Amino acid sequence: MNIYRTDQIRLLDAQTVEFEHITSIQLMNRASRALFHRIEKILKPTDKILVIAGPGNNGGDALAVSRYLLEAGYSVKTILCQPDPKVSRDTLEQLIDLQQTDGADIFTLDNPIMLDDLDFHWNYLIDGLFGTGLNRPMVGYFSKVVHWINKQPAYTISIDLPSGLQGEDNHSTLAPNVVHADLTLGLQFPRLAFLLPENEQFVGKWELIDIGIRQEVIEKMNAPYAYTTLEDMKSVLKVRSLHANKGTFGKALLVAGSPEMTGAAILSLRGALRSGAGLVFLRIPAKAIPVIQAAVPEALIQSSEAPMGELSEFAAIAIGPGIGLHPAQMAYLKTLLILKPEFLVLDADALNLIAAHTDLLDALPHNAILTPHPKEFDRLAGSTSANGFERLNKAISFAKKYHVYIVLKGAHTACITPEGFCSFNSTGNPGMATGGSGDVLTGIIVSLLAQGYLPGDACRLGVYLHGLSGDIALGSQSYESLVAGDLAENLGLAFKQLERFE
Repeated sequence: MNIYRTDQIRLLDAQTVEFEHITSIQLMNRASRALFHRIEKILKPTDKILVIAGPGNNGGDALAVSRYLLEAGYSVKTILCQPDPKVSRDTLEQLIDLQQTDGADIFTLDNPIMLDDLDFHWNYLIDGLFGTGLNRPMVGYFSKVVHWINKQPAYTISIDLPSGLQGEDNHSTLAPNVVHADLTLGLQFPRLAFLLPENEQFVGKWELIDIGIRQEVIEKMNAPYAYTTLEDMKSVLKVRSLHANKGTFGKALLVAGSPEMTGAAILSLRGALRSGAGLVFLRIPAKAIPVIQAAVPEALIQSSEAPMGELSEFAAIAIGPGIGLHPAQMAYLKTLLILKPEFLVLDADALNLIAAHTDLLDALPHNAILTPHPKEFDRLAGSTSANGFERLNKAISFAKKYHVYIVLKGAHTACITPEGFCSFNSTGNPGMATGGSGDVLTGIIVSLLAQGYLPGDACRLGVYLHGLSGDIALGSQSYESLVAGDLAENLGLAFKQLERFE
């Protein structure tokens, strides 16, 4: 699913109007009708609704929703916020239609202080002040309206975006002047702002409303981002041949773990084995081998003190989980970077070693996959990011500069290509914020690479399956009780869910 910038969304709306030979007000009515149908599913017949509309087209959507709610028999009060008497043309037309609707109760707000005099109690508040049309921090009159909204006990539903929030870059946004929505109903496409951690407090839960933007128009517009769905991943998953054997699915090598951190190696191995690699090898200090053999008998284990041997026999290599920062590991990492294996995954301590020796950045093989969490990426980038938007843009620049893939882990893990295209993941849950979760992911990705998946597909599919297995695990666990081992154990069910998707 594509994610577009706000300027592109306006263009898509305009091109749909032109393609279908309709008016902008007809498209607005279509969007508002779809919004109404979703909102109505939440309401009870006795609920009272307060609709707050701004002077722009987001306000027009809200006025139309108010009209549809009235026509359906709900108790609705509408506030039109217009400190300037000018409203958009379509919003004015929606206002006239609402005024002509039986039972319309419309209050024009000249001064926000008048809100305190309202004698109306509501269960739901619909925020239609501003959507993606806002391109500067909200101040003055409208900020006072937002402050009042945020004090209300009603369940708040924002149309398009919580008012005061911008679609992409919110570094200058004034947090107190943004609506705190319980539910945000995005129009047609996710907004980048939905996916960034600093905006969770404003967006709340979010859903998408199909407003009928034409597919022919969408296909002609290049999107800078995407949101990975089950349908997307179904098309990536390879079908296994009946006559395949273990050699068909490749050899993966993991350089993971240490005597003090055998758990990292075990979790990575289980992730790799459960993801389908034909053979999975592990290099670890000899002292730790008995523990690994007992825990994961399917793995083939080598002592890291032994000569490295010929690496070309491995279809893919991963290094980092639990290896520590010892000189011996640094030497091994440098050797790998010099040999430049075709498919290499760098995680955890491998990334920390590179961050501590930044001269190694120029030695990164093209198309290597780096899987940092936010702090690990900040160390690689050399500075702490102020917010998720800044970090994302740094990661995109990093991927382009060094010609690598970045898997920037988080609630909506971002998979970034060397060309700078970014796909956000749609699976996973807060229970996965637990030690060892990333180790399992490293195993999954190297396993997919060994099976012949291209790096971009291995990143997206690996992250999707990792999150999906975490979601499946919640069938028997809670957010609090979920552990990394549950992710590996539920990978089989995750694959099954993809295989039976139609």
